[in-house]
Amino acid sequence: MSIYDKLAELQITLPPVAIPAAAYVPFVQTGNLVFLSGHIAKKDGAVWAGQLGKNISTEEGKAAARAIAIDLMGTLHAALGDLNKVKRIVKVMSLVNSTGDFTEQHLVTNGASELFGQVFGPQVGAHARSAFGVAQIPMGACVEIELIAEVA
Repeated sequence: MSIYDKLAELQITLPPVAIPAAAYVPFVQTGNLVFLSGHIAKKDGAVWAGQLGKNISTEEGKAAARAIAIDLMGTLHAALGDLNKVKRIVKVMSLVNSTGDFTEQHLVTNGASELFGQVFGPQVGAHARSAFGVAQIPMGACVEIELIAEVA
């Protein structure tokens, strides 16, 4: 099954690449690695703002991370022209806007990690990962995620 068949089965439509909000590019490829800049959580086309442990639940944060994974795949598609060229999701780094006593950043980030596993399968979608709690993210977003992928 192709990646696009799996996306259709999951009823996922890839969005176009978002226009950067500052002085950076959405992706850079060097050799067989593609580095995707951090993508912030969006809901209904607007920044998904909030802070985990204050006004966003772990489950909402997980949904936000899943939404970011979809945006990341849209950017990866734009970078490569074909998601079937992805050989491996290498690394995911997640920043979770959270209070000092919130300790479930890893569970929030599962929203992205689990979707990559569903879409790309266990051989390609399994990845190294970091999940950090941070005091703030640009525009007040609840989650930001960046990604490194290896391409064929």
